[in-house]
Amino acid sequence: MNGIEPLARDVLAACTERGIMLATAESCTGGMIVAALTDIAGSSTAVDRGFVTYSNEAKREMLGVRAATLETHGAVSRETALEMASGAVAHSRASIAVAVTGVAGPGGGSAEKPVGLVWFGLAHGDEVIAEQRQFDDRGRAFIRRETVRTALELMLKMLRRAG
Repeated sequence: MNGIEPLARDVLAACTERGIMLATAESCTGGMIVAALTDIAGSSTAVDRGFVTYSNEAKREMLGVRAATLETHGAVSRETALEMASGAVAHSRASIAVAVTGVAGPGGGSAEKPVGLVWFGLAHGDEVIAEQRQFDDRGRAFIRRETVRTALELMLKMLRRAG
């Protein structure tokens, strides 16, 4: 996956060194983040589970995202990403989770939420943060691949900062 494997290895090593498990909560990537991690032999020491919550119903049922959040802010929003990340930790044995929700295209974009907009949520300990990225609209595969790469980079950054 074009440079993604080394990042995935680093995330797994960082979790293993700290003795913690991770979880993913994925919408626009449909499980690609957890797949990148579990493609690596021995990943079971650090990967607890991956939630693929493509629909709003799945976000509510599997992660506990509030209906009011989805109605008020939409699936592709800071608020939803934060609740997805928190929900992934709450509904797993993981100590750290990354969540992604975005518009991968080719359709589905709007002026407010264009194709390529992705919100990332990360939860670790008491820290829950969200970051936004606007990827170039260079096709669905490109946006999804860059989302996986960014999710792994953000997890690694959070793990290293936490010590």
